[in-house]
Amino acid sequence: MIIVTGANGKLGRAVVEQLLKRVPAEQIGVSVRDPNQARELQERGVRVRRGDFDDAESLYQAFEGALQVLIVSTGIMGEAGIPHGIRQHQAAIDAAKKAGASRLLYTSHMGSSPTSHFAPMIHHAATEELLKSSGMPFTSLRNGYYAAAIPMLIGGAIKTGELIAPEDGPVAWTVHADLAEAAAAIISEQKLDGMTPNLTASEAIDMEGIAAIASEILGRTIRRIVVSDEEFRERMLSQGVPEASVNMRMGMFLASRQGDFTQVDPTLAHLIGRPPVSIREVLQESISHQQG
Repeated sequence: MIIVTGANGKLGRAVVEQLLKRVPAEQIGVSVRDPNQARELQERGVRVRRGDFDDAESLYQAFEGALQVLIVSTGIMGEAGIPHGIRQHQAAIDAAKKAGASRLLYTSHMGSSPTSHFAPMIHHAATEELLKSSGMPFTSLRNGYYAAAIPMLIGGAIKTGELIAPEDGPVAWTVHADLAEAAAAIISEQKLDGMTPNLTASEAIDMEGIAAIASEILGRTIRRIVVSDEEFRERMLSQGVPEASVNMRMGMFLASRQGDFTQVDPTLAHLIGRPPVSIREVLQESISHQQG
């Protein structure tokens, strides 16, 4: 049986939907904190069990009979920055091993590094070390930077005509739907052991490029304005953005300007059998949604 954690979330649910196109429903199980939210999957024949990353016994029960377990990263930080998510990932790895799974998969990220300026990359790197030390066959999916962040980054610019942000670097923006399709292919066809190549769209674009494409779509100019890190931070805080969110956003800009998210790779396109969704398509949809 294939077990997917976090199947009530955006990426986890998308992976399950893609798996349902490839394998019989009775071969798929999901581990979710709230089984009631996964009733629709249960009605389609998917095994639904409660699995809480903070309750090791529940994970073991949710993973019963698993051949492969996909751990969708939790991304949770504890108090005072304690990496709660890493402990949760360790619990999931231990439960999968105890349940007798023969392969672990994990949704990591390009730019995974213990020295990254972007906190999630440090957590991904730590989890990859846990996978290596588990003694189990594993695949770490080095996903491209999630394009779901784009509306947050450009939302204000669509209204004001100014994309204000600190210095940045090109980012290989990649959509969840493509990554879910690739994950399903990797799982069902037992492809790619260890660290995958970066699973990215075919281009990396910086904020200047995003402003230019948005301008073309809108038919009016979106100006890219570079401000200092300090000014950006003060702007965000004055707009009521929580400090933790400001720190996360600043980390992304710092990491991108160092080139952490620049590399593109053809592996994703090969896995899904078509060109990945482009940044232009992402912007077109985002702008249409905002204007609608």
